[in-house]
Amino acid sequence: MSKKKLNYFLTVFFTVTSLVSIASPSWGKELKIGTGAAASENIFSKISYDLEKSLGIKIAVSTSGPVQALKDLDAGKIEAAVGGVEFTDWMVLMEKEGYKIPDKSLYKYWVIGKDKVKVLINRDVTVTDLSKKQLASIFTGKAKNWSEVGGADKPILVILGSQIPGTQSVFQKQIMDGAEYTKEAMQGTTAEDLKNRVVRNTGAVCLGALSQVDYLVNAPSVPEIGRPITLVTKGTPSEAVQTLLNYINGDGQKYIVK
Repeated sequence: MSKKKLNYFLTVFFTVTSLVSIASPSWGKELKIGTGAAASENIFSKISYDLEKSLGIKIAVSTSGPVQALKDLDAGKIEAAVGGVEFTDWMVLMEKEGYKIPDKSLYKYWVIGKDKVKVLINRDVTVTDLSKKQLASIFTGKAKNWSEVGGADKPILVILGSQIPGTQSVFQKQIMDGAEYTKEAMQGTTAEDLKNRVVRNTGAVCLGALSQVDYLVNAPSVPEIGRPITLVTKGTPSEAVQTLLNYINGDGQKYIVK
């Protein structure tokens, strides 16, 4: 290759490289997000591969739940907090947890998806449907045995999760009319942990995301329990977060669990 051709090649190479760098400032970016079970299962686990492949954004998801996610957002540890709860209910949940928010107007939020809360039961319990009244009876602890709600003679074991407050808050509001959960519940952590406990414990029941329903559990027909999946930033979203929002509203739609 002649010196003239080499110089021409290098000029073209560096020009293209510069243009790509200008056009794709988020490429190679690790985007830290704190979230709960709904968004992790229904959105981020579905889009992460294509998002990194097509736009160069690698999502680092911490599934600590919406309460901790908002705390981490305030502390600057993450760029966005995501929860399966309406923004106004999220603020109420934070205050209920003893976390005061002096100025809610500092946050910006977008609904990026939706989820249906499902009831997951150990497969040895063969009930096929549960009414709102029966569900409230189970999760408040009023019903102690599955025979009281149309099932076999087996004790009911309710399992709650410390890292799914959004899910439990929505269920408590829509199904239990604000009543308290049973004090006799087994305590777990994440949505995945709760499902594993249900699989291992006879008579067990917990709440979960739609995407968790499979052959390992019995998911009876229940009244629809819907909730939005909300993404929150503090102030204007970063370039990477805005790219994520654009992707979710565009090409990412084909991967998101409806």
